[in-house]
Amino acid sequence: MEYQKIFTEILKKMDDYKDSGSPASYIPELRDVDPDKFGVHLITNTNQNYSLGDSEEKFSIQSISKVLSLVMAYKLEDEDLWKRVGVEPSGTPFNSLVQLEYDQGIPRNPFINAGALVICDVLVEHLENPKEEFLHFVRTLSGNSSLEYCSRIAESEKLTSYRNASLINLMKDLGNIRNDIDTVLDFYFNLCSIEMTCSELARTFLFLASYGKDPITNEKFLSSSKSKRINAVMQLCGFYDEAGEFSFKVGLPGKSGVGGGIVAILPNQYSIAVWSPRLNKKGNSSKGMKFLELFTSETESSIF
Repeated sequence: MEYQKIFTEILKKMDDYKDSGSPASYIPELRDVDPDKFGVHLITNTNQNYSLGDSEEKFSIQSISKVLSLVMAYKLEDEDLWKRVGVEPSGTPFNSLVQLEYDQGIPRNPFINAGALVICDVLVEHLENPKEEFLHFVRTLSGNSSLEYCSRIAESEKLTSYRNASLINLMKDLGNIRNDIDTVLDFYFNLCSIEMTCSELARTFLFLASYGKDPITNEKFLSSSKSKRINAVMQLCGFYDEAGEFSFKVGLPGKSGVGGGIVAILPNQYSIAVWSPRLNKKGNSSKGMKFLELFTSETESSIF
C-alpha cells in the first residue's frame, strides 16, 4: 500500500475543508496551541513508517492516555475490574454528573472522566509508585525513555478541575473510590499531561494492532483476549458520545484526546495517529476525523 502517496492525495482533497472548530478553551495550556497544526504518522506491523505534516511535533495526548492506564488496570484486576466500571457507550458528555448519579457511582465506561478516575484509583491502590510505574510503562511501549509528564499542563488542568472534583467526590460518597481523592486526581492530571508526537503515539499503540504483543520487539504486554476487549472498548467508547459517528465514518478502534490527537489501529496491519487541535462540539479533532474517514475509504481498510 502506498501510504505516503495516499496521505498526500487526501490532504490535497481537503484543501477546501472548512474546519470551524477551535482548540480546547477550558484548559488554559491547550487554548493557545496553533490551531492550524496538522500531522499524521502510520506504522505497520512490519515496522514501515509513513509521515506527513507536523508529525514530529509534541502535543498533549490528554484522554488518549486513558487507554494505557486501562491496560495496566486490566492486567492487575482481570475481570473484577468490570465490577467498578462498565463497557457501554455513555450517550452523554464525557464529564456528565447526571448519568453517574443515576448509575450509583459506576461509570458507563473507562474513557469518560469518571471511568478514568476509577481506573486511576485502581492503579493507586495496586502500585507502590503509580506515576513512576505508569510513565515507565508508556516509555516501554513507545520505545522512548525520555517521555515525561508535563507539569505545566497538569497544573493547568488542576486549576480548572471543578467538574472532575465533583465526579470523584460523588463516586467517593457512593463507595467507588477507595483512595485519597487528591492523590487520585493528581495522578489523573499527570497521565493526561503526557506529550507525544504522532510517530511516538502510533508506535505506542502498535501492540494493540497485534493482539497485545509488540510485533517489533516481540514483547507481550497483554493477552490476546484482553487486547481484543480493549480494542472493543475503544470501538464503542473511544470518542465519547461521538463513538457511533467515528465507527460509521472511519470504522477503526481508536481514541481521541482534547489536545487534538486521535490514534486508531487496524488489527494485524497498522497503528495510525493524527493531530489537529481544532475540536468539534463533541471534543474530537474535526479535521483528524475527516482525514481518517477519507483514509479508510481510500485504502478500504476498516474493520467492517
